Amino acid sequence: MTALLILIYVAFISLGLPDSLLGSVWPAMHVDLGADLSLAGVLGAVVCAGTVLSGLFSARLIARFGTARVTAVSVLMTAAAMLGMALSRSFAFTLLLCVPLGLGGGAVDAALNNFVALHYRAQHMNWLHCFWGLGATLGPAVIGLLLRLTGQWRGGYLGMAAAQCVLAAVMFASLPLWRKVEGGTAGRDDDSGARPMRLREVLALPLAGPVLVSLLAYCGAESVMNLWCASYLVGARGISADTAASWVSLFFLGITLGRMLAGFLAARMRPAQLVRVGVLCSIAGIALLLMPLDGLLPVACLLVGLGFAPVYPSMLHRTPVIFGQQASQSVMGIQMAFAYIGSTLMPPLAGALTHLTGMGFLPLFVLGLVAVLLILSEHVNRRLCARDRQTAA
Repeated sequence: MTALLILIYVAFISLGLPDSLLGSVWPAMHVDLGADLSLAGVLGAVVCAGTVLSGLFSARLIARFGTARVTAVSVLMTAAAMLGMALSRSFAFTLLLCVPLGLGGGAVDAALNNFVALHYRAQHMNWLHCFWGLGATLGPAVIGLLLRLTGQWRGGYLGMAAAQCVLAAVMFASLPLWRKVEGGTAGRDDDSGARPMRLREVLALPLAGPVLVSLLAYCGAESVMNLWCASYLVGARGISADTAASWVSLFFLGITLGRMLAGFLAARMRPAQLVRVGVLCSIAGIALLLMPLDGLLPVACLLVGLGFAPVYPSMLHRTPVIFGQQASQSVMGIQMAFAYIGSTLMPPLAGALTHLTGMGFLPLFVLGLVAVLLILSEHVNRRLCARDRQTAA
């Protein structure tokens, strides 16, 4: 179990690498490709579309081929896409490579999140997403170093593609270990008869609506903070661009450190409690963003990140509890799709609204999404408590 868990952690580092790499390398990449700087949004949209699509179909693939094989092939797909990007000489070919990049990333996300939710404690789910943050941090750092030393970005993609290939080989070699872990729980009564579910079947499950919308709201809020927080600090608060960038980094630091801390707290707190505490902490941070005291702004960014940290992992870990192990993989794939839809749609919506109302509206937009998350998560908690009382009676 420990050896496999380490392998899953490494896989999540590899999942974080391409998520942050494209945006970091694009200022240099678009010049080589002869593409307009604004076309980065098109590449990101294709990656997100692939991720949503693989999330929707992940349960069928995993039911047929197993978590390990789907993960290994998906990692290999991302490696092939990154290798192709390193060699690409045209925007059209790079755009085409974004399809396997998104498909591979979404399948890994759905497969590993459900596997950890089923077979490991909640603390490991928080640490798993902390390792994703480590990968997302390493990608830009490696590319930045290579650009400073060589002026070339292609070597970074080649090196990371090679690392992904090694990981895929290790995944294939570890298939017996995966079967051993899965076999240890295959005899559970509530795990028998599991089958892939269609989208309409998942949506018909009790509590599916509020759970999916709350995930969309959370991922939308996180993405809005990611994309627009620095612009808010500069445009609405008059902070210099370099200072704003350094303060926004505290938001990401808060998420990474918060998930590490949440892993330890998960031994004493239930996932529902972690979500509640995290949401309230993020609301406190958003309130500080709205206060007319510039000295509180870095604290606000850190607080919002710390508050966001345990929400997503804790919500995902509750999936088998809320929906049962038979439905968990199907629900997890749909959850990944809704999460990426939120990440894709909310930032441009926030941009459009701030264009109409002013950049000062941004914290209120994030607060609205967090309020939706809090209301729906508390609704789910009440329904689960009522279900438990009914079962006990």
